[in-house]
Amino acid sequence: MVSRSPTLQNKTRPVANYRKRRANHRRIHCISTFVALIGLGIANCAQAAISVHDFSPNFSAMSQLKDIVKKGSGKIGVILPATTTSARYTSFDQPYLEQAFKAAGLKPDQYMISNAQGSEATQLTLAQSDIAQGASVLLVDPISSGGGAAIEQYAKSHGVPVIDYDRITLGGSRDYYVSFNNVEVGKLIGRGLEQCIVDWKVKKPHVLVMSGAPTDNNATLFRKGYMSVLQHKFKSGAYVNVGEPAGSWDPAVAQTTFQQQFTAHPDMNAVVTPNDGNANAVIAYLKTLKVPPHTFPTTGQDATLTGIQNILSGYQCGTVYKPIYLEAQAAAALAIYLRAGVEPPKSLVNGKTMDSKTGKSVPSVLASPIWVTPKNVKSTVIKDGFVKAAKLCSGEGMAKACKDAHINP
Repeated sequence: MVSRSPTLQNKTRPVANYRKRRANHRRIHCISTFVALIGLGIANCAQAAISVHDFSPNFSAMSQLKDIVKKGSGKIGVILPATTTSARYTSFDQPYLEQAFKAAGLKPDQYMISNAQGSEATQLTLAQSDIAQGASVLLVDPISSGGGAAIEQYAKSHGVPVIDYDRITLGGSRDYYVSFNNVEVGKLIGRGLEQCIVDWKVKKPHVLVMSGAPTDNNATLFRKGYMSVLQHKFKSGAYVNVGEPAGSWDPAVAQTTFQQQFTAHPDMNAVVTPNDGNANAVIAYLKTLKVPPHTFPTTGQDATLTGIQNILSGYQCGTVYKPIYLEAQAAAALAIYLRAGVEPPKSLVNGKTMDSKTGKSVPSVLASPIWVTPKNVKSTVIKDGFVKAAKLCSGEGMAKACKDAHINP
């Protein structure tokens, strides 16, 4: 979709008109690009396309989209889910999205970024407000699939395409999805636990399998990933699966669950924890039991400050680092293409994700996650500025751990 024409204000405007205009703009863009490239001896329109692999911490690749920005009109509305459940949205997603939009040439009045503060009703209201203010594309991280579906239904009735950001709306009608390969995230967790069991010389592993909230499709994908790795160990008898309790993203709930399971299974000596928050809750309890480091493997993801400290101090095997600057640039680039009515190139839309509720596959932009251990903390999260060395090394007992990992505060 390209412009906020008067017909956009008509809430019953047919979505077909958007699709038709979008197709026309694709033809125009490709023809104009073809003509421009002939002078350079390049006759393939796709060669001008941005790729997922182009994105870097300096956001320089976004400048490739300046011509696409000029072709578009209307605003890009971004609605993030919360500030209390994860610090990432205010610390990373919002500033990274702003940086990406600016680097591509968008002016501040051509995009809107808001936060629903954990309220599904607020998230829908913000979406309605963005559309009323001229949003021709919405980028939404849905609080829940139900809330996301309501937003997408409203947007669809107004001819506004929606991009699911980070979490997919099950049963929704979004046009695209941007995230990391979440099954691969789970596989990294599973492989990380396997390697840690070897490195820490854990004998007769009795493993508790914990998960995130069952209402979060990402948690389902993470579990699918790590179980695909660990199932053969359980089946062969190399590991014992002591249980798979109901999941939660609430660290307090996770700690209570772990305590109950540990009481029921005192021979437990390893646990799959799906993120750093849950891992830290488990580790805090293990410390009350005087469990020494490098003896009871836990896992995680998100590469939080606390998670990295637990890794360096020997209580957590590793964490999945998802460079949010990749996700933010990919989402911004995709939104810019849609704003201009230009079909995003295959070099950007590099995958598909199954909506398990509808059975339909959703065109997706999937970035690659990284497993972080003491060996590569410095070359990943520290290098990218995701975790500050000064903060990391100032924690209690962290000076020596940082020195051992060759990290200078």
